[in-house]
Amino acid sequence: MFDYISERVLKEGEFIMETNSTVRAAAKHFNISKSTVHKDVTERLAHIDKELYEKVRQVLDKNLSERHIRGGMATKLKYGG
Repeated sequence: MFDYISERVLKEGEFIMETNSTVRAAAKHFNISKSTVHKDVTERLAHIDKELYEKVRQVLDKNLSERHIRGGMATKLKYGG
């Protein structure tokens, strides 16, 4: 894998782990697509740094389990509930 890709993957993984951010927030922070971030942290990171991958996976799993709650809160704010 190219060095610049490995560097990007590690930076994304560290950002997600340190800030407990979502894939969407990481994509916005690094100014790249959500698809790229998702592929980086779910596929490429496992081959580069297994320990970091496990930590990032925990954050992503937590975000996935809370997604419906955040969506409900956003809808409530939007429509004034």
